[in-house]
Amino acid sequence: MWLDLRRNLPKISRLATAPPYGNYARKLIKKQLWIYLNQLLIISIQSLTIKIMWIWIIIIGVLVLLVIGLFNSLVGSRNRVDEAWSDIEVQLKRRYDLIPNLVETVKGYAAHERGTLDEVVAARSKATSITMDPAKVNAEQMQKFQAAQGELSTAIGRLFALAENYPDLKANQNFLNLQSNLTDTEDKIQASRRFYNGNVRDYNTKLQVFPTNIFASLFHFTKREFFGLDEAVEGQAPKVQF
Repeated sequence: MWLDLRRNLPKISRLATAPPYGNYARKLIKKQLWIYLNQLLIISIQSLTIKIMWIWIIIIGVLVLLVIGLFNSLVGSRNRVDEAWSDIEVQLKRRYDLIPNLVETVKGYAAHERGTLDEVVAARSKATSITMDPAKVNAEQMQKFQAAQGELSTAIGRLFALAENYPDLKANQNFLNLQSNLTDTEDKIQASRRFYNGNVRDYNTKLQVFPTNIFASLFHFTKREFFGLDEAVEGQAPKVQF
């Protein structure tokens, strides 16, 4: 429209100076100017609207990326907790598998030590009877699990201490191998426990701090319980050396 106005301006100017077209020319110029201003205003509004739209698109995009990043961070932390717990389960299973052979070996040299042997068998049975899903376990269930594992470690420690009274048992190669494997397993359990608790600490912290706590609540991320043993129980883990 502005181009039309510029193109027609000489003609309009001539008409404006030549009666009887002067009034008509002035009205035509006013009309053309009014149309141009209206179109200029519309173009300006459209341009401003497009800019605002792009600003909102950028803001929404940033927020979406932030939500995705926070969500993935929570999922990653939760997965690391689950993986750390799997490591604990692997070491616990290894210990469960070694104990029957240990009991049978000791029984061959100290069958009359029935009380100690039965204590180990009972502690193992109790520990294996407790199944754990770290995603659903509460504090009370974790305490029961920890207590059962602590009792088993204590019973194994007493069994190793009992071997001090039986030189032939101490010299038995099978017993020495079992003792070495169990001691190594206990060390790995403690290392896995510390690794698990470290991941639980980091994960639970994310559930408590802003802004991840908002998304944690929105997507139903729940806190995990720590797996700890009393210092007294840890001190009773089998460390006997012959």
